[in-house]
Amino acid sequence: MDNNKIIDIHAHIFPEKIAQKATESIGDFYGIPIRGKGTTEDLLEQGKKVNVYRYVVHSTATKVEQVESINEFISQVQLSDERIIGFGTLHPDLPDVQKEVDRLASLGLKGIKLHPDFQRFNIDDETMMPIYEAAEGRFPILVHMGDARSTASSPRRLVKVLDRFPALTVIAAHLGGYSMWDEALEYLVGRDLYLDTSSSLWILDKSKAEDIIRKHGANKVLFGTDYPMWLYEEEIKRFESINLTQEEQELILWKNAAELLNIK
Repeated sequence: MDNNKIIDIHAHIFPEKIAQKATESIGDFYGIPIRGKGTTEDLLEQGKKVNVYRYVVHSTATKVEQVESINEFISQVQLSDERIIGFGTLHPDLPDVQKEVDRLASLGLKGIKLHPDFQRFNIDDETMMPIYEAAEGRFPILVHMGDARSTASSPRRLVKVLDRFPALTVIAAHLGGYSMWDEALEYLVGRDLYLDTSSSLWILDKSKAEDIIRKHGANKVLFGTDYPMWLYEEEIKRFESINLTQEEQELILWKNAAELLNIK
């Protein structure tokens, strides 16, 4: 493509020794073949094909005992390559949320990733409020949105969090709600939050994707692949097939993320 600046806001990586098992587990959960290997090396190799400029990477702690080690891993990967930006993980069962949020800052991580379905909480559970409070005004939170099998990550639940924490920077993944895009249109589109494009463009009608982006505003949409679920070449082709202007494409592909994450 003409624009060679791409910032992927949504990519998952795992330590080499568990990457295969972790990616297979994700594929089994969603019933979708996984395209990538889930390793840092493969992420960079795939991204090189479309000149990705920065990769925002994360991994989810499904047990509270995993939080510290995952955050250490993401921090080390971030230190290993200037192209990589790390988002940490938290868990609703953490005994001291503020302590771990402070540690995220000391590790140099730039945001937080939450996955209600994997981590088994509802977005608006009272147990999650200390996490939102600790992150408000400090870290953006990227949250998985949508699953037809559960309401845990439904758009209407996120509204309660937005109302309670108006200064919280939220990135609602999957254009606001995978398989719940009508609900996302009703409850989230037009609100003061970001949407990302990950794991949506492969299945969502192009006109529906365009409608969500236009109604929400291209200046609040971020490009994401959900690697290793999808690879860069296929996701860029899907993105380019949406009827967007060059200016809108540039905002979504890199300008919005650069501003959000203060990437020079």
